[in-house]
Amino acid sequence: MTSAAWIKDVPVAHRGYHDMNKTVWENTLSAFSRAIDAGFAIECDLQLASDSVPVVFHDHTLERLCGIAGDVRERTSGELGMLTVGGTADRIPTLKQMLKHVAGRVPLVIEVKGRKNEDDGFAEAVLEVLEGYEGEVALMSFDLHILKDLKAAGCPYPLGLTAEGTKPEDFFKQDEAMHLGLDFISYQYAHLPNSFITAQRQAGIPVITWTVRDENARAHTYSHADQMTFEGFDPRETAAP
Repeated sequence: MTSAAWIKDVPVAHRGYHDMNKTVWENTLSAFSRAIDAGFAIECDLQLASDSVPVVFHDHTLERLCGIAGDVRERTSGELGMLTVGGTADRIPTLKQMLKHVAGRVPLVIEVKGRKNEDDGFAEAVLEVLEGYEGEVALMSFDLHILKDLKAAGCPYPLGLTAEGTKPEDFFKQDEAMHLGLDFISYQYAHLPNSFITAQRQAGIPVITWTVRDENARAHTYSHADQMTFEGFDPRETAAP
């Protein structure tokens, strides 16, 4: 296992420190710049372009963020890099471009968005781009096959499970994932507390939450987890835990 203790240190800006896609859109270099200026860690998402290049983008389709139809994975990174996000000057960045932009100034918590039977080489491509990066990085995923692939590829960074749920069958699947030797968990805040997370925290596993959007959710997070992934407000303007 690799220590993920640093993930507790500062709030994590969900898809960067955007303004709920009014003028600064999610998962853009502008949102990452805003997080850096505020001193927040950055959470972002990765998809795999058709040329096997990891790009920073949340959705499987382009419509919500770029206003056009189509699957993000059916375009090359170059084609995606020409698309504007939310009609702003920002384009869809590659992982490489994002790393160059952040340059180790704040920690990165990167979610790899998997698709069953479509992810051959995705884990390896992510690790290849990350090689030599000087800065704190953690990787996470909802998808067990992605976590297994990252482990098999010798991921040298903290590796975490993104999860939600309150039922015993949820906890069974999550416990299976943790047997990979994962280093942290990112959990839906509204599903805390629960027996799975309580046991993991007692075992020393750091837990962050998603996605906190108000002070009540923030207080709930700090009662039952170690740190939050947030959007839509400025944690600096409310009392520290």
